[in-house]
Amino acid sequence: MITGANSGIGKATVKEIAKRGGTVHLVCRNKDRAEEAKKEITTETSNQNVFVHILDMSNPRGIWEFAEQFKKQHRLNVLINNAGCMINKRELTEDGLEKNFATNTLGTYILTTVLLPLLEKEDDPRVITVSSGGMLVQKLNISDLQSENVAFDGTMVYAQNKRQQVVLMEQLAKAHPSIHFSSMHPGWADTPAVRSSMPDFYEKMKNRLRTEAQGADTVVWLAVSAAASRQASGQFFQDRQPVSTHLPLAQTKASLGDEEKLIQALEELSQQFKPR
Repeated sequence: MITGANSGIGKATVKEIAKRGGTVHLVCRNKDRAEEAKKEITTETSNQNVFVHILDMSNPRGIWEFAEQFKKQHRLNVLINNAGCMINKRELTEDGLEKNFATNTLGTYILTTVLLPLLEKEDDPRVITVSSGGMLVQKLNISDLQSENVAFDGTMVYAQNKRQQVVLMEQLAKAHPSIHFSSMHPGWADTPAVRSSMPDFYEKMKNRLRTEAQGADTVVWLAVSAAASRQASGQFFQDRQPVSTHLPLAQTKASLGDEEKLIQALEELSQQFKPR
């Protein structure tokens, strides 16, 4: 299962896994774009086992309902949390959640944790979260998860969410040793998300950006290779190698207590939206 699978690194990942004969579930927000991507993927790979599910990852109730239904109907070996957003002005969802946090962090948490029992039924199950090297500039801040108390900077909020995702994978790896968890930085790739969310960066860097397929390479490797699952669970990868989650002298390490508090806060929020 791959979220945000109709463009960019998500679609490139689907193509590679479909080429290898995998059954792939595309979880997308926009039905037309999802169906268009499915058609392209099935044509290019000759793999008909490509399925579309429409879901907005900023809608926690919708995620709960989708995941509970999926558990009743399907098997799942690998979950790839790829969907994300970088909104540069503070926007709230209809549930009153800051939209970047709702999509990048809470949505990832709910989808992953609700699907854990399904993953645990399989041999060699894996969860991969597409994070970003941008998280290296942020220390986990659990006192203001929804960016209410600072001047809003979409790039920094996104980087904080990406730090939260890395901590989430580390904590889930400790709690669920039968599943292999990882997060990764795809490098800076020429994707629609980069073009729309970071236009100035894109203009400066467009001739040096990776292709979508290059950005997806480590995701695919983490999803399907035997070598990846022999690596310790919970690590952060770049170019198929585990790398540090902190820059030297950056003082971005949080206490274990804060990391555990993040999980507690996400669980409490998650339960507010659980279908009764």
